[in-house]
Amino acid sequence: MQFGICLLSLVPCRKEASGTSEMVTQLLFGDYYQVLESQNDWLKILIDYDQYTCWISVKQHVKITETTYKFLQKLSPALNPNTVEWIENSVTQQKFYITIGASLPFLNQHKLSFETHVFNYLGESKSTKEKANAKQIIKSAHQFINAPYLWGGKSPFGIDCSGFTQIVFKLNGYKLPRDAYQQVELGDALSFVEEAEAGDLAFFDNEEGKIVHVGILLNNNELIHASGCVRIDKFDHYGIFNADTGKYSHTLRVIKRII
Repeated sequence: MQFGICLLSLVPCRKEASGTSEMVTQLLFGDYYQVLESQNDWLKILIDYDQYTCWISVKQHVKITETTYKFLQKLSPALNPNTVEWIENSVTQQKFYITIGASLPFLNQHKLSFETHVFNYLGESKSTKEKANAKQIIKSAHQFINAPYLWGGKSPFGIDCSGFTQIVFKLNGYKLPRDAYQQVELGDALSFVEEAEAGDLAFFDNEEGKIVHVGILLNNNELIHASGCVRIDKFDHYGIFNADTGKYSHTLRVIKRII
């Protein structure tokens, strides 16, 4: 079994072993994974954080030992809480940006050091050992306002609806699965919209009854979600009302309380 870690700002993860295949998620700096299979210049991986299976280019793979991998599994790494921060590879002295929600494994006195890798990090960091309250979750969500929608995206430069909820909750000490249909399995369902509170998750379905969208409630009649871009819209028991079009854009299925 091989193991790896993402040491780039972002790595696209594909549905199939091809650069033209659909991007289904992304690795952020510090994300680590198991290698399940190799095919030409592609690796099928299992991301440890959310147990998501996908393909990455072997050119973007950095090997780590099983010992390091198991040690990472025991850590609660600090995260970058800001939109972007600089990090420097102290070996090559190259600087590059990492995005909000990126992990900072083995961070100690502004250094990340493991195996042959050493990085200097002078930005802010955030511990996720304790779960934050709804106010903090909403504050984190607002950092993504106007981020463009990107299928499979997980950064302020492109993000999808479930990537948005996953990263926002990750920043606040809660682990969510990657996709909306998986996230809906968590928490307690509310009986009425009027019971909804800030920090609850609202899920929306299509005509076949499949969960296809998720957003974070700001109160019991507004939510923040990624649709075209990360935006705030009104919602009610029918669904999300888009003021720009004057129409309902999504049909409400259920509201779940996670926190």
